[in-house]
Amino acid sequence: MTDERLRDLFERLLAAYGPQGWWPGGRAPFEVIVGAILTQRCSWKNAARAIENLRTEQMLSPNAVCDAPVGRIAVCIRPAVFYNAKAKKLRAFAEHVRDGWRGDLDAFLDRPPETLRRDLLTIHGIGEETADAILLYAAGKPSFVIDAYARRLLERLGWIDGRASYATLRRLFMEQLPLDAALFNEYHALIVQHGKTRCRPRPVCGDGSDRCPLADLCLAIGSGERAAGVRSGGRVG
Repeated sequence: MTDERLRDLFERLLAAYGPQGWWPGGRAPFEVIVGAILTQRCSWKNAARAIENLRTEQMLSPNAVCDAPVGRIAVCIRPAVFYNAKAKKLRAFAEHVRDGWRGDLDAFLDRPPETLRRDLLTIHGIGEETADAILLYAAGKPSFVIDAYARRLLERLGWIDGRASYATLRRLFMEQLPLDAALFNEYHALIVQHGKTRCRPRPVCGDGSDRCPLADLCLAIGSGERAAGVRSGGRVG
C-alpha cells in the first residue's frame, strides 16, 4: 500500500462526510479513557449513557473510581454491556495511575508514545485498539486506531489479507502517513463514519448521485444488492 492511496482514501472520505470533530462527546482525558474502555463491543450511544451515570455519581476521576466499590461502578455502567468485566477494567486502570503515578493522569499520559503504549498494554482490559484510542484521543499522540470498520474497509478494497494482524494494519498507516495526531484522529473518525453509513456488514453501495464515494475502488461494490436479491429469490445484475 502506498501513501498516495491512503491519502486519496482520506480525501474521498473527507469530501463525502466532512470533518468529524472526534472524540465523540469527549471532554477531559479521563472521560475519553473511560469511553475507550466502555465502547469495547458496545455502541457509543450506550457507552455515553454509562458515562453520564458515572458523571452523576461523581466517578469520573481515577481517584473516584479507585474509591468506589466495583459493584457500584458496575451498576453505573450497566448500559455498556459486559458491565461487570468493564467495571474491573476501569478499576484496574485507575489503580495503575494511582499506584504508579500518584493519581497524576497528566503525568501518566505525558510520555513518548511507544513508552506509554507499552505501559497501557500491561493494564488489565487494555488491548491494542483501546491503547491506541487512549494514545490518540486522550493523550493527543499519533497512534493509528485499527478497529472492525477499518479492517472491513481495507479488506473490501482488496488492500489487505483478511488474516493480517492488528500490528500489520497499524503499520500500514503509521509508516505511510505523517505522524500527525490530528490527521490520525480525523482519518479514523472518517473510517468509522463510512463504516456506519456505507461499509456495513451488508454494504450500502447506492447508485447514481447516491453512489458510494469509494465505488470505483471497492472489490465488494454491489455485494449488498446481490445478497438482497439472493435472499428475496430475485436476481441482481
